[in-house]
Amino acid sequence: MTLPPPNAGDDRARVLRAMILMSAAVSLYPLGDAIAKHLTQTYPVVFVTWARYLFNFLIMAAVLGGPRVVRHYRTAQPRLQVARGVLAALSTMSFIAALHSITLVDAYALLFANPLIIVALSVPLLGERVGLHRWSAVLFGFAGVLIVLRPGGEFFQWGSLFALFSAFSVALINIMTRRLSATDAPMTILLYMATVGTLVLSLAVPFHWAEPTWDAWVLLFLAGLVGGLGHLGAIMAIRMAPLSAVAPFSYVQIVTAVILGYVVFRELPDQWAVTGMAVIIGAGLYLLRRERAGR
Repeated sequence: MTLPPPNAGDDRARVLRAMILMSAAVSLYPLGDAIAKHLTQTYPVVFVTWARYLFNFLIMAAVLGGPRVVRHYRTAQPRLQVARGVLAALSTMSFIAALHSITLVDAYALLFANPLIIVALSVPLLGERVGLHRWSAVLFGFAGVLIVLRPGGEFFQWGSLFALFSAFSVALINIMTRRLSATDAPMTILLYMATVGTLVLSLAVPFHWAEPTWDAWVLLFLAGLVGGLGHLGAIMAIRMAPLSAVAPFSYVQIVTAVILGYVVFRELPDQWAVTGMAVIIGAGLYLLRRERAGR
């Protein structure tokens, strides 16, 4: 996990742009998730997830030119695209299920484990170099996850397990994205995710169907829109720079999550969540410091 050499000014600038883009992209995620959390108070988790994917797909199809969208399905790695799409659908549904039973901030605190997982998996799966200091930061960050999770306490429930599954899935999805970005355009990756996710969830939604109001349809549309924009920005950032360089910036979304959690749901993180998040974010900032040091 190293920055380009000192004489590679253009590469350093590209990495910086990728970091900024990742920060902006992930800031959109809590907005879509807050909408989903609100809707799961009335509608089934599977239905909310399906509708979110459906609108994501329809928006993309319209932007890409309707019938001409077919050309964007050309990929050099179809199996990996499909696998990523299936995993993304399961990850999204799992996280929305977590939001149904735990607070927005607690769910995001556990989701923050995914950059640490990425750093750990980037060695065997991507061949990136991670030194002793970074491994120490990863272990320190996982200690923060345990603080948030507080095993044996009342928080250790299905909702927290769903959030952890989503964190691990997101890490794998980002690693898959890194591999796909070497051959496929960001829009192709995003289109496959929307298409595969919609198809997979369409198999289950008849068993969890609901009749939403017009207001609910509008909210589902917005959730699909911000989710699509967030994923597109994240894919572009991962394409621009090493995954281990941009991954720590996914912590930026905690700001949006805390604000929305309080404004929409009147939720405030307790002392365990605050302490755990501080440890996790501290680990991420240390990773960033090592990144800037180039060691």
